[in-house]
Amino acid sequence: MKIEHWHSQARYSAEQLDYSNLLGACKGNEGKLGRDQHCDTFKGDRDLSRNPANQMHRVEELTRFEGDGRISSGDPVFATDLDAVLNLNHPFLVNNRRAVLDALKETIPRRGPLQRATLERWLLDWSGESTEGELRPFCQVVVYWIRKRLARP
Repeated sequence: MKIEHWHSQARYSAEQLDYSNLLGACKGNEGKLGRDQHCDTFKGDRDLSRNPANQMHRVEELTRFEGDGRISSGDPVFATDLDAVLNLNHPFLVNNRRAVLDALKETIPRRGPLQRATLERWLLDWSGESTEGELRPFCQVVVYWIRKRLARP
């Protein structure tokens, strides 16, 4: 893990130690070729249009996790952040998101019909609210899927 800056350090040097400008990020294939990097490593000195840590920026609301593992947004500027700035649809990430979601879905037929209480418990577990805040890798794709299921009538 490393520290990412929502606003680049190059253009916003006064914000480089401002907590509201700091985000936790994975290593993003640091040391690999540029096309194989993602997250902050791929981002470099570019800025993001939205700060994922700022709830007013509605990042979670604007982010969609597709069933094939891709991540997208209906907001064109934010979609550019996801693809061109962060490279979040790199095949490694897409495959891992799909694998996590597929593994969850594979357990469902064996459990029988899903009860709302089960989905709510899973949501607490996958969002880190039922533990000491530790999140599983690629948990947000499962959180997104569970919330969609809970929103169904």
